[in-house]
Amino acid sequence: MDRTFCSGAGWRLGYSSTALLYPALIGTDDWAIELSSAELADFCRLLYQLADNMQQMSSELMSEEKIDCEVETELLWMQVSGLPSNYSLRLLLHSGRKVEGNWPAAVLPEMIAATKRIFLQDPDSVS
Repeated sequence: MDRTFCSGAGWRLGYSSTALLYPALIGTDDWAIELSSAELADFCRLLYQLADNMQQMSSELMSEEKIDCEVETELLWMQVSGLPSNYSLRLLLHSGRKVEGNWPAAVLPEMIAATKRIFLQDPDSVS
């Protein structure tokens, strides 16, 4: 299958292996942006890095202690904010399109799992 689309309450993701310029779509019920292959690679890598960092921080922080963690590449900036077990995600795209988006904490676990199913099903889609 050359196209995959998945959505849940407050998030949506898509991937088309035949799209040349922008094979991926990320967004919410209110906004969406198509990503280039390079932007998609950074998005996935940084998303998983942030999720891993938050999981690791859960043993370092008190149960009610909140944290902000951010990462950046030449193409995008991402930040998670909240409790290590319940955090939101912000994204700023640095490319010519200049996009800002966010996902609330309630949707992130399902969305992160979906990124792995959709974007990592094609090993060439994320480097």
